[in-house]
This record gives sequence, C-alpha cells and structure tokens, in this order.
Amino acid sequence: MKERIEQIRAALAANEAALIESGANRFYLTGFESSAGHVLVTARGAYFIIDFRYVEKARATVKTAEVLLQENTEEQIGCLLAQDGATCLYVEADSTPLSRFAALQKALPGITLCDGDKIDRALVDARAVKTREELESIKAAQKMTDETFTYILDRITPGRTEREVMLDMEFYMRRLGSEGVSFDFIVVSGKNSSLPHGVPTDKKIERGDFVTMDFGAVVNGYHSDMTRTVAVGAVSEEQKRVYDTVYAAQAAALAFIRPGVACNEVDRVARDLIYGAGYEGCFGHGLGHSVGVEIHEMPACNTRCQEILRPGIIMTVEPGIYLENQFGVRIEDMVYLTETGAENLTHSERKLLIV
Repeated sequence: MKERIEQIRAALAANEAALIESGANRFYLTGFESSAGHVLVTARGAYFIIDFRYVEKARATVKTAEVLLQENTEEQIGCLLAQDGATCLYVEADSTPLSRFAALQKALPGITLCDGDKIDRALVDARAVKTREELESIKAAQKMTDETFTYILDRITPGRTEREVMLDMEFYMRRLGSEGVSFDFIVVSGKNSSLPHGVPTDKKIERGDFVTMDFGAVVNGYHSDMTRTVAVGAVSEEQKRVYDTVYAAQAAALAFIRPGVACNEVDRVARDLIYGAGYEGCFGHGLGHSVGVEIHEMPACNTRCQEILRPGIIMTVEPGIYLENQFGVRIEDMVYLTETGAENLTHSERKLLIV
C-alpha cells in the first residue's frame, strides 16, 4: 500500500499535490472501503480525510496515510497544502465533476487547480499491474465464480425464468463467501441472448435456447468476471456453428495473448477469425478489459487501444457473436500475464455444454 502512495508521489513535483476522491482509487490507495472520503498526497505527506461514520475504523486499519476527521473539507485541504508547501493541486480528470472542480477553485484561493490527467495516468498505470496479494484475491473470487457455474448447470431447466436463475446464482455465490457481486449478473436466454448486456427478465427458458450467463464474485474488494453460454436440451446446426466460431476465436486469442504485444493485436486475432467466418458486424464490443478493484479497468483489448501488454496485467478474453432477434454466444475467461505468457485463471469448461 505504501508503494502505491509513493507511485503517486513520484508523479508530483515538489510544489504539487494530488486529491483523490473516487471510491475505487481511494480504496486502492488506502485499502479502506467507504462511501466517502478524500485522499490528499503531497511531496511531504499523505492524508486520508474521512467523516465520523468511518474515522474510528480508518484509524485502526489505514497505514498508508494520516487519518483525519473530516470537518470543513476544503479548509482542511487548504491548510495541508500550505503546511506542505504545495501551490498546485491535481484532481482526477476522469471522475471529478465540473461542479466539484469549480467549488475547489473557489475554496482554495492561491492554489492552482490542474485538470490534466497526470494523476489519472499514474493511477491507471499502477492499478494495471497486480501484486501477488491482488492476484490471490482475484483467483479466490474466480474460484467462487467457477463453483457457481458448476452449481447452476443442473438448475437451468425449461420453465425456470432468467430472473430465477440469476437469483439462484447470486444467493449461492454469496453463501460461498463472496462480499457481493462484481456487477448485476447477466442471465439471458433465447432471443434475449442476442443482447450483449441484456437484463434478466421473467422470460421462461425453453428447450433449444442458448443461455448466456455473465457473472463474478468479489474477494477483499477485488473482482472476477466470467461468461458462459450453454444450450438447453438441443442445438441447431446454426447455433453450433456460431458457438464453434466463438470458441475458436477465443482459443486463438488465448494462445496469442502475452506480454509485449499490443492490445489491438490481440483483439484482431479473434475479430479476424469471426469476421472471416461470415459474422462481420456481429461482434460489436472489444475482446476484453483489465479487472481489479473495478470490473472494467484499463488497458482494454479492443480495436483502438495500442497499449503494450505487460507482465502482471489481468485481462478478460471474451469474444462473442450476436445475431439480432435470434440468439447470441459469448465465452469469457480471465488471464494473468506472466513474464513469458499467460495463465488462465478460469477453469470452467469452455466447450459447448447441453444441459
């Protein structure tokens, strides 16, 4: 945790400071989960300003910054900046509302407020490469996700609704010990499976449906992410061809992904295979994204991102084909980039299962 603060401090000049207020970045820098709070990093110190609801626990657990009871926040920030000789304050450019930026400008006369993305880039860079402890938390979350998939396979039957299956999965995952859910689970069937981010409904699952499930667990504040598509009872030739194409695209990307290659190159491997099979225009999202204290982090494997992958990054690999008003297929695994290749953290069966 202290190294994380130092990475932010290393991006600052002697007269600069950084104010971090977004929940994910606060948690990343302090290890403390709360609905509010402010982390201030200067060249001389680090401070966690937190209100009365959390201050006692924060004082007992936060070791990376001096914990201060929140009173008049802007006044406290101004005093700390003056104390540490900071005259320039960076905020998170990607998440600070204009109204908050204007309020800080008004409340901190004599301080130059900077809206550049220097701090955002430092945080994204730091969060992208996972420590051993972060990796172990994500592995534990994925283990629960795999176990939930195994559990639900026998419970996907004609007549059950998408919503019933989704709730069954969520309750089981929480019973395993998940702190929550990575995101609102996606469970869609039949024609609804053509919606990449469809919402579970009261539609009843029918024989011949594809059922796509996108879900994940949370351990120590870290997320997992996995998608599987299964068939109910039987599949048509077209369904099998689409599934086999997505499976082949994912297998090709999993074999190719490694440190030293660009994100868009990994995307291209899967996309070329899908488009070459005649499904151009049916794979409308990126191949994958990083995962950590948030379900979607950077970098991302898509057609635009040219960032070079590094050891320590965790990426999803999730190609899909979606035939409008017919059905869709997506298969998603998480991989951890090692020094020489990639370790697949997802252990559930990827080949087509008929339940």
